Amino acid sequence: MKPKIRILGIVNLTDDSYYAPSRAQSVDAFLDRVGKMVAEGMDTVDIGACSTRPGAKTLGAEEEWLRLKPALQVLREAFPELPVSIDTYCAPVVERVYGLIGPFLVNDISAGAFDRGMLPLVGRLGLPYIAMHMRGTPETMQSLTDYPKGVTAEVLRFFRAFAKRAAKAGVTEWILDPGFGFAKTVEQNWTLLEELDRLQALQMPILVGVSRKSMIYKRFGITPEESLPATQVAHLLALQRGATWLRVHDVAEAKRTVSVFEGMPYSSNR
Repeated sequence: MKPKIRILGIVNLTDDSYYAPSRAQSVDAFLDRVGKMVAEGMDTVDIGACSTRPGAKTLGAEEEWLRLKPALQVLREAFPELPVSIDTYCAPVVERVYGLIGPFLVNDISAGAFDRGMLPLVGRLGLPYIAMHMRGTPETMQSLTDYPKGVTAEVLRFFRAFAKRAAKAGVTEWILDPGFGFAKTVEQNWTLLEELDRLQALQMPILVGVSRKSMIYKRFGITPEESLPATQVAHLLALQRGATWLRVHDVAEAKRTVSVFEGMPYSSNR
């Protein structure tokens, strides 16, 4: 039996995320976006209050929490049962979110590297965790794209090492995110997507976040707003190569892509 494919819907509480329609800077806009994605079949809402696009500066845990708290309060009133993911690399934010809404999915672009308290906290609270591959910080990562042994080999090495750190910290449920767009050139991103099935050797769920990213719009000389058709193609390629989570801006279209994939007369194993 194929594993269930899950859709993670993106909502940004920031003013500078690269795809403007994902931004929700008022309570009404936030609830409207979440409600639309719920109606379209989203499994989990992924809320980010700190931009992690290339060049983005660190926000700070206090400011991040000030953005998150009111959004989470109205979310729980409107959608009390909706699974939540929080896109953060700050352990104090995780602790505060847990105190407000209880268990949730932690989505950490640094895989615990930016805050040494993150993995022990996640392990102690028993939270599921998304660990992403990257190098440097959002400000420096695009200057750190040299992979002498190949980008996919580096991602494999990184997650083998992460698995040991996670086990030591008591993190038992985690998802592997190869980090498309983070410390990788356009060409390296497409190579990683082509070779994604190699990551199945780690026997962990694989999350792919390529929605409207620069690997698409820079390759074709278009804008993020024009990138939906190519995003759907990339999603299908990812599913064929073993992805079981898609982090997306466009839930309805992603669900249709999943439906096409699930109707194909062959498995995701190539």
